[in-house]
Amino acid sequence: MRRKFVTLDVFTDRRFTGNPLAVVLDPDGLDTAAMQTIAREFNHPETVFVFPPAERAHRARVRIFTPARELPFAGHPTVGTAVLLALRDGAAAGHEMVLEENIGPVRCKVEAIAGEAGRVRFALPQLPAEAGAAPDDATIAAALSLTQGEIGDAVGGLRPARWSAGLPYSLVPLTASAVARCRPDPATFDAAFGTDGGPGAAYVFCRETAAPGHAFHARMFAPGMGIPEDPATGSAVAAFAGMIAPHLRDGRHALAIEQGYEMGRPSLMHLTLEIAGGRLLSASIGGDAIVVTEGTMAA
Repeated sequence: MRRKFVTLDVFTDRRFTGNPLAVVLDPDGLDTAAMQTIAREFNHPETVFVFPPAERAHRARVRIFTPARELPFAGHPTVGTAVLLALRDGAAAGHEMVLEENIGPVRCKVEAIAGEAGRVRFALPQLPAEAGAAPDDATIAAALSLTQGEIGDAVGGLRPARWSAGLPYSLVPLTASAVARCRPDPATFDAAFGTDGGPGAAYVFCRETAAPGHAFHARMFAPGMGIPEDPATGSAVAAFAGMIAPHLRDGRHALAIEQGYEMGRPSLMHLTLEIAGGRLLSASIGGDAIVVTEGTMAA
């Protein structure tokens, strides 16, 4: 049968930048293996399949796949799918919707919409928590083809840590030159960064940014998930909220995090945190998306 699909570039307002996403709008009758095969065919960092919601008040149920596995939650699929559904519904700025993901309901709010593009912010469905001990510096350095002296954040005192807001990430502060030179070593990467015997994901970052006004510059590697490098990773930013929160004062903080520059796909994610009594109370991630292609596929 012919199935409608749309592709978008996410965490950008310009086509051919940001993070590509495929959204399949007619997935009825597809089993998990078929959806995984389709995701591998698109070969985008993620592919979303949109189903009717289980709860009538919600907008849709979505399943998210990388080329190699299904994910319980991811940021750029959430933003891109919410923008696409808002466009199809004729929604205006201020409209709210709930997407049912495997992690649970994700609340999204449309911040802007026009033409074939929009901006959405979603509340983290799960606050970040520490997810075990990070690898030691020697292990990290070997897995990223760096030296131990390039690991750490001299300005803010951040150290490598492992956090999860639905997906676990090893969060690794580096010098700016080290971020640019990272090269995952396939022989040691998953042993260094994997969790529970599964493939690993490393989110490396520094405070030196390519564009003025941004707070952090980042890259993300998850080769075992079929993502050698990701142009923009909202679920990693969600995990990063847990790492950075103890270093911020009480109040509301808005941090712009850039990613994808080394790939020629610059992306921008807007992380907002609410902190009181030294604790992270809530967090949200916002970003733009724009439609690139529409069509049908036989599956």
